[in-house]
Formats: sequence, C-alpha cells, structure tokens
Amino acid sequence: MNKPELLAPAGNLEKLKIAFMYGADAVFIGGKQFSLRARASNFGLKEIEEAVNFAHPLKKKVYVTTNIIPHSEDLDGLIEYLKALEAIGVDAIICASTSIIDAARRHTNLEIHLSTQQSITNSEAIRFWEKRGVKRIVLARELDLDEIHQVKAQSNLDLEVFIHGGMCVSYSGKCTLSNNMTDRDANRGGCAHSCRWNYDLFDNGEQLNVSMPFSMSSKDLQAVKQISRLVDIGVESLKIEGRMKSVHYIATVVKTYRKLIDELCEDLTIDLPKYVLEIKKAENRLTSHGFMEGMTTVNEQLYNLRSEQPTQAFVGFVLDYDMTNQTALVEQRNYFEKGDLIEVFSPNFEPISFRVEAFIDAETGESLDVARHPKQQLKLKIPIPLKPYDMLRKANA
Repeated sequence: MNKPELLAPAGNLEKLKIAFMYGADAVFIGGKQFSLRARASNFGLKEIEEAVNFAHPLKKKVYVTTNIIPHSEDLDGLIEYLKALEAIGVDAIICASTSIIDAARRHTNLEIHLSTQQSITNSEAIRFWEKRGVKRIVLARELDLDEIHQVKAQSNLDLEVFIHGGMCVSYSGKCTLSNNMTDRDANRGGCAHSCRWNYDLFDNGEQLNVSMPFSMSSKDLQAVKQISRLVDIGVESLKIEGRMKSVHYIATVVKTYRKLIDELCEDLTIDLPKYVLEIKKAENRLTSHGFMEGMTTVNEQLYNLRSEQPTQAFVGFVLDYDMTNQTALVEQRNYFEKGDLIEVFSPNFEPISFRVEAFIDAETGESLDVARHPKQQLKLKIPIPLKPYDMLRKANA
C-alpha cells in the first residue's frame, strides 16, 4: 500500500514550520501575486525561498498557488514571477488558468498542478490536461468516493483530494455573490463569504423566515471516516484547506490525519471515534463529509444558522523550556488561570495533562493567578520536558 502525501496549508512561515513539525509531507502557500487568498499573510519571493530552504533538507515539499482567474491586467509580471519561483526551487505551482499554465510551460520547467477551480470530475478531462503538461490534478470537491475510484482507475496523473476544511456553496468556487454584493472578486482573491451572511427570504412580499435568519453556506469538510477508502483507492495526495487558520488548527488537524494515515498504512486497528474527537478540538464550524458519501442533503448545509464558535481551548505556545527548573516560557493565546487542567499537545508524544500552579510574567517577574493578555510571555512550572512549538490547551475544552 502506497502512503499518500499529507498536504497542509501555510499562511506564513511560522505556520509552515508547524505544519512540517506536526507531520505534513508538503505545504501549499500563496505568493503575494497570482494567489486566491488575498487576505492571507502570503509570501514574498524572499519568504518563499526561506520556506523552500527550510523544507527541502527535511525532504518536504512546497507548492505555490498561482490560481487566480486573471484578467488581462493581472498578467503583468507573470513570466518574471514564474521564473523566480523556478530559480528558488519550488516543487510545483497550482494553476487554474490556461494562460498561467501555458506561460509556465513556455518559459519554465516548473511542475504544474491543476487547481480544483477547474472542476475536474472525469478522466477525459484529466487526459486533456495530461497532454498539456499537467502532472497532478486537484479533483473537484463535488465527487463522491466511488467517482474518485473510477477516475483514479482510468487516469495516469497523480490525484489530489481535499479531506478537511472550508467548502464552497458554489460549484468548485465559481461564485459571483461576493462580486455583486461587495465588489470583491472571489476568483481573484477577494471572497467576502457572502453565502455565510444572514438573509431574509420573501415570496411575493411575504417573509418566509420569520423565526430565524437564512444562510446558505456549506458545513466544513471533515473526512476522518473516509480516509481509509481514499488510501485504498490510491489517491496520491490528501489535502487540508485553511491558509488563514491558526497555528493550533494546523497542528491539531495535521497531527490527527498524520497518525490516522500512518496507522492505516501499517494495518493497525483504528479507533475512529478518538480521531473524530481530536479533530473537534480545532473546529469552529459544524462539519460534514461533504460529497464523499454522495449528493449532499440538508445535513451537509447550514441553511438557517452560522455555526462559528471559535474554540478557546488553545491557551499557550511553548517558546523555550528550562530542563533544570522544569519551567516553560509560554506565549499566552487564550484565558487560563491557576488550577486549570492543561494538556500538552506535541508532535513528539501523546497529550499529557498537568495542573497549573502559580506562574509569573516573564518580563516583570510578577506573580500571576490569571493569564488575560494574548501574546503575553509567561513562565510556568511544567513537569514535562517540552520543546519549542509544543502547545498548551485546556484538557476539558
């Protein structure tokens, strides 16, 4: 059984490093040009080079999104940018437009992956792109497992499938709600998530939603229960969405899928409820299996509510650890206080809990019973050897 690549999002260098530390085989990042996530931190060429230099000694890969649907004015500087990416040594670019694909083929030897924005749902379309130099297809999210199996059996190219993260209520992201309502082009990086807004519905002047607001977004994708089938099908890459998500989200989701994939490929007994519970610690919206099990129903949509409930379980980020004094230097992220039961979440071991004793402000030395200020640096007594990038979260959250 071939082990699939686990592909994670990275909105900045810190998130990239965390994704790799917690088990990702590759990351996808957006540059400051030609990328669909305009509001993500994104990488300048210098940061892309730093990302590649960090990844390659670890035998990890970096893919750069060049996936906008460009208008003529958006193509200025494209060739120079693609040549710069090639010189840096990125492992592939992810494209949605024939103009960008053709430019990359004519002027560089960059590996090309075809974005989900192209809505690839059948093997005939894959053969079309195979003839045009594409090496990997990111399948449309509207395929179920049987369809993915059929496409895989009839295709030569590597396939990439989304397994976790935000879903678009429109077909493969081809939406113009944001354009019309906010003048922000969803296909050029400016989506305002208009589908998640609250609306009133009227029929011939009669309001239909008297008791509650109406919305029409999809639940987020969570495919823990479908990973086994995707591994059996032989999908080459399993992709997590979320370049704008937090470090805690990336660490939790990546580590969970990493362990699940490894156990499946080693034919170990899988405790799926454990993995589902672990994933929930990073969720802030309701989730479903999307199209994985067939056409979606009302159970995969959010027709009458918004479900964002940001988790406050993540309370600290380990910066350093003093083995002699068993004291951790921690950057605080959410409220916690003396007496709380805290869980250490690490890429190096299974979660371990401890009870918070009194702690101090790292700068002033002031003794504290409560941590109220995000990004404040604290020193905590923790009887567990820790390393930078380990995380702390409330054990009962």
